[in-house]
Amino acid sequence: MGVLYDKLMADFDTIHNTNGISGERLAKRLDALSEIGLTEENGSHRPGFSDEEKAAKNLVAVWMREAGLEVREDGAGNVFGRLAGKQDHLPAIVSGSHIDTVPNGGHFDGVLGVLVALEVADAWKQTGYQPEKPYEIAIFTDEEGSRFNGGLHGSEAVVGKGDLNEKLKQVDYDGKTFEQVLEGIGLTVDGYTTAERDADEIEMFVETHIEQGKRLEQQGLPCGIVTGIAGPCWMELTFTGEAGHAGNTPMNDRKDALSAASAFVAEVPKLPGTVSDSAVATIGKLDVHPNGVNVIPGSVSLYVDIRDIYAESRDALVDKVLKLAKQTAASRDVQVEHMEKMRVAPVPIDEQKQDLLAESFVEKNMEPYKLPSGAGHDAMIIGDKWPVAMLFTQSKNGTSHNPAEWSDLNDCVQTVHVLKNFLEKVQK
Repeated sequence: MGVLYDKLMADFDTIHNTNGISGERLAKRLDALSEIGLTEENGSHRPGFSDEEKAAKNLVAVWMREAGLEVREDGAGNVFGRLAGKQDHLPAIVSGSHIDTVPNGGHFDGVLGVLVALEVADAWKQTGYQPEKPYEIAIFTDEEGSRFNGGLHGSEAVVGKGDLNEKLKQVDYDGKTFEQVLEGIGLTVDGYTTAERDADEIEMFVETHIEQGKRLEQQGLPCGIVTGIAGPCWMELTFTGEAGHAGNTPMNDRKDALSAASAFVAEVPKLPGTVSDSAVATIGKLDVHPNGVNVIPGSVSLYVDIRDIYAESRDALVDKVLKLAKQTAASRDVQVEHMEKMRVAPVPIDEQKQDLLAESFVEKNMEPYKLPSGAGHDAMIIGDKWPVAMLFTQSKNGTSHNPAEWSDLNDCVQTVHVLKNFLEKVQK
């Protein structure tokens, strides 16, 4: 076993090894996958549609077969392991996530969701349990999008979502087109279009993911119930004033675009709390022109990322941000224009499914804590077509997308217990 296995097992309490669930098995698999695409900084580098992502999928496929699952790969490179149900004609319950990573990412993001779903199947095999409905484990291709600066290609293919013509225009970091990248790992564009699943094949999708935040850690809880997945709206705003000489233009005769933009940036954080507890707004990129030390900025373009798990409050926040921009520009004697770059529908999670998950928490002697997901996940795409539910596992320090990403094995295994209990409940 490797370094990751030793670290995971160091503080693991074997009291959690019950009902066929094995912390050691989960740790071994996390360790084995960490070796595929391992970086010098001890991170993971498995871009979507890469040989490394494919190798990781192939290894999980071996484990799926050992658990008694029938494995297949669709035309988008998604891998599904299917466990037959007693009533195998019924729509399947699906659980899983992705296995690709950002450059030099962590060892838990996405991977944990796949392995937790697989651990349930292994536990069922060990205890002789067969579900009434078929159970599928999904590994979705290229969730992170590090190859094309836009991900979720696998789950979009399953749902039948996404503009194929736009995808064919994409070029990756090596200058390869979408079609060339597919062909490089044995896939085709025609095959990609056949990956869509019929609506009656699936009953629901359950995704487990690391939180990538600090709420569960602050509460001292191993895992939590996701109330919804925030839908982002990206707005590009351009403040336009007049460039001028920094020395010869009096302060009372300036149209400083950066000064106006700065005032706007300072006020935006006050707005999300006025629409909901789960709304957020972030300004993470600014372009200043002409960007000279001794030149009054003539224009500033900035990007506002606005998210919430409810479309109504998210859109209300968008309106408030635009109103603030106009007011700020007018008060500073500059102009402002905006362009909407993206608006994705949020995915609120059905309260009945949240309540059913809460019952599983209580039955496993855990507090059912609810929290929103600010990040996008495959469940956000799958939720366009099928009902979804989601669990978060505690993330140490909220760190993600770098080698320091960490989730304690005790927390991971307790998440498996909740998921297993929930999956058995929805069989009824």
